[in-house]
Amino acid sequence: MRPLVMLYVNLAIGVAVLLAVTSAVMAWAGIRPIRTPWWAIARATTQLALISIALRGVFTHAAWVAAALLAMFAVATWTTGHRLRDLPGSAYGVVIACGAGAGIALVIAFAARTLAFDARYVIALGGIVIGNTMTASTLAGRHFRSGVLARRDEIEGWLALGATPSQSVLDVGRSAAHEAVLPVTDQTRTTGLVTLPGAFVGALMGGASPLDAGRFQLVVLATIIAGQTITAVLLVRILGRSPTLVAEPVGG
Repeated sequence: MRPLVMLYVNLAIGVAVLLAVTSAVMAWAGIRPIRTPWWAIARATTQLALISIALRGVFTHAAWVAAALLAMFAVATWTTGHRLRDLPGSAYGVVIACGAGAGIALVIAFAARTLAFDARYVIALGGIVIGNTMTASTLAGRHFRSGVLARRDEIEGWLALGATPSQSVLDVGRSAAHEAVLPVTDQTRTTGLVTLPGAFVGALMGGASPLDAGRFQLVVLATIIAGQTITAVLLVRILGRSPTLVAEPVGG
C-alpha cells in the first residue's frame, strides 16, 4: 500500500512543479491568466478519475460503449462550437463536420478489420479520433475566421460581381483546411524520429509487443488523418455557404 501512496505523492509533486514552471514562464512573458494551466490540469484530473471509474462497466455493455462515445462527441462539439460561436453556421456545422469525420474514419477502420471490433478498441480509437476532429474543427474555424477578416474586401468584391458565398470564400476555406491538418501531417511524418506517440507508448506499457504497438499506432495515425481532413474540409464548406460574413471585431 505504501508504494502506491508514494507513487501518487510523487505524481502530485511532479505535476505541481511542472505547472509552477509553466506559470512562471507565462508570467515572465506577460501571458495571462497564469492560472489557466492549473485549472486545465485540475479539470483533467477530475475527468480522468470519473472516466476511469465509469469505464469499469462500459466494456461489457454495447449500450454503454455507445453512450460513452456520444458523451465524448457532445463535449467535443460543444467545446469547438463555443470557440467558434461568432462564425455564422458554426453551431450545426461543427456537429455535422465532426460527426462525418469521426464516423467515416471509424467505420472504415473497423470495416477493413484493421482492429478487432470490440469495446476496448472502439472506445480507445473512438475517443482519439473524436478528440482530433475537435482539434481540426477548431483550427479550421479559426483560420477561416482570420482569413475572411484579412481578405474581406476581396470577398466583398467577388460577391459584388455575382459570385455565391461559397465561391467568394473558396480560397480562404481551402487555406484554412490545409492549415488545420498540417500539424497532424507533420506529426505523422516524424513519428518514430521526433516523437513517440501516446498510443504506441501506451500499448507498450500495457504489455503489447513493439510490433503490435506499432500496428495499433499506424491505424490511429491513418484514422486521425482521415477524420481530421474530412472534418476540416466539410466545416469550411459549411461555413462558406453562409450569406453572412464574419463580423469585424469591435474596434477593428
